[in-house]
Amino acid sequence: MRQDISTFLIFLSITTLVFLTAHFYVGWRLIRPAELRPRTKRLLWILTLGFPLFSPFSFVSRIILTEGIWTDVIGWIAYLEMGFFSLLLSFVLVKDVLLGLRKLAGKISRYHKPAFDPERRQFISNSINISMFGGALLFSGYGLYEARRRASLETIPIHIPDLPPSFEGYKIVQFSDLHVGPTIKQGFVRSVADQINRLEADLIVFTGDLVDGSVAGLKDDVEPLKELHARDGVYFITGNHEYYSGAMDWIKHVEKLGFTPLLDEHDLIRKEGDPLVLTGVTDYSAGTFIPDHTSDLHKAISGAPTSSVKILLAHQPRNIYAAAEAGYHLQLSGHTHGGQYIPWSYLVTLSQPYVIGLHKHENTWIYVNRGTGYWGPPLRLGVPSEVSVIRLTRKYIAPV
Repeated sequence: MRQDISTFLIFLSITTLVFLTAHFYVGWRLIRPAELRPRTKRLLWILTLGFPLFSPFSFVSRIILTEGIWTDVIGWIAYLEMGFFSLLLSFVLVKDVLLGLRKLAGKISRYHKPAFDPERRQFISNSINISMFGGALLFSGYGLYEARRRASLETIPIHIPDLPPSFEGYKIVQFSDLHVGPTIKQGFVRSVADQINRLEADLIVFTGDLVDGSVAGLKDDVEPLKELHARDGVYFITGNHEYYSGAMDWIKHVEKLGFTPLLDEHDLIRKEGDPLVLTGVTDYSAGTFIPDHTSDLHKAISGAPTSSVKILLAHQPRNIYAAAEAGYHLQLSGHTHGGQYIPWSYLVTLSQPYVIGLHKHENTWIYVNRGTGYWGPPLRLGVPSEVSVIRLTRKYIAPV
């Protein structure tokens, strides 16, 4: 336990230092050259280096304080600032890279620039800096609207030639990455539950990352999920964030909400005597937290009818390699949030083979849900949240 706390504190210290360094860099590029009064500059520096401290304080407060209104307020401030700053940092980096390339091109070509009025240069620089700040603010506001609005419905037909005729048109509703926590509360969850129930699913599956917080702090907020209903049941698998939030407690609690957890195990869905194998594995990284939860796809499928259509619920898309090897017909995943917003939409491709939408990996389909909530900054740009309607069909449907 003491070692875990020490590791956490070291990690928190390093990330805080990196975050502060990035803020200092932005302040150096924007505040230092600005033509402002010294008192105004000092205030801006205090804000620039003060706001990033809300992020580590948010993590620590959720550990030492009872989750409630104050931890939520701190979380809102930390995550809003994080989203705004990451956009502003991206703009500043792009500007500096372009300026660097311009200088490099000038040196290579030995082009001598004509004399330029210093006042005009300062005016242009200030205008660009103000535009970047305003642009980051504008995108943050729009991203907040996109993150908080009702999830988009995506209908995805999946062509499975071996599908029994009794399962033709079978409707699986998938939601994922809800991340109930400091900024996602009961009202948001109730809206999601109502939206899913109106779809009249044959089967509902949740593919991980339900919460960011303890059962004690969030049990009332997830209560609307108790109203979910589908003819063949509501299923749950763990994501990595369950293991940050007390996985065993949450697994017990989701059973009280009416979910059937699949922890490296399978269930048979029968229709007119025909079986469909539904398999769920623990998160790819679960074994790091609970050794008994090491993701084991072969254990999950043990004893299942070999000739049946097999569907895998796996939080992280990188389970697809084992799924294809084991002969699964379809894998449903989440985890990536589709990138959520730039620059993370580019970074997520470094760790996952598929980030968004439907793909064919060898003979196995994989669909990656964009996430029904969001993590961290309440911000989505170009990647709306999603509830997926998976339609199984024997008929081939040509891609649009």
